Amino acid sequence: MNALERRNLIVNELKNASSPISASSLASQLNVSRQIIVSDVALLRASGIDISATPRGYILADQEIPSDYGFIGFLACKHTAQQLKEELYTIVDFGAEVLDVTIEHSLYGQLSGRLDLGSRYEVDLFLKKVQNGPDLPLSILTEGIHLHKIGCKDEKTFELIKQTLTEKGMLLI
Repeated sequence: MNALERRNLIVNELKNASSPISASSLASQLNVSRQIIVSDVALLRASGIDISATPRGYILADQEIPSDYGFIGFLACKHTAQQLKEELYTIVDFGAEVLDVTIEHSLYGQLSGRLDLGSRYEVDLFLKKVQNGPDLPLSILTEGIHLHKIGCKDEKTFELIKQTLTEKGMLLI
């Protein structure tokens, strides 16, 4: 298989996927190294295909947010790095999903990262990556200030999350 065929297979896998696909999984499937997949994805992005990297793998950026959310809301938060786990657990414990994180960077403007964290298990996997480095959460760049897009079943659930984070001193108001 040549490089063009491999890249076409990557795009087809992402189009047909119902969840993110890791570079390691694609590498195993296509019998190449993980770094080859990372390079292929960079070239696909350069060709205009909008691929997003999430903590769980690659997805096509135009894939819609699942429609099972009755409400999508935004939370402006501020907390220390040590409170990250508590913040994320608070949100997912209400049955909500942390869809992304956004910061306002003084040099680059708005920076966002897709998270798709919907359970303590997924939060733990994310935190394990944070702890094992070398990458750090975006909020480190803004003294803990960040915005989350949250998907939940209804507005009442969203309000309960806001109330709980306010009580914990993590919500900017």
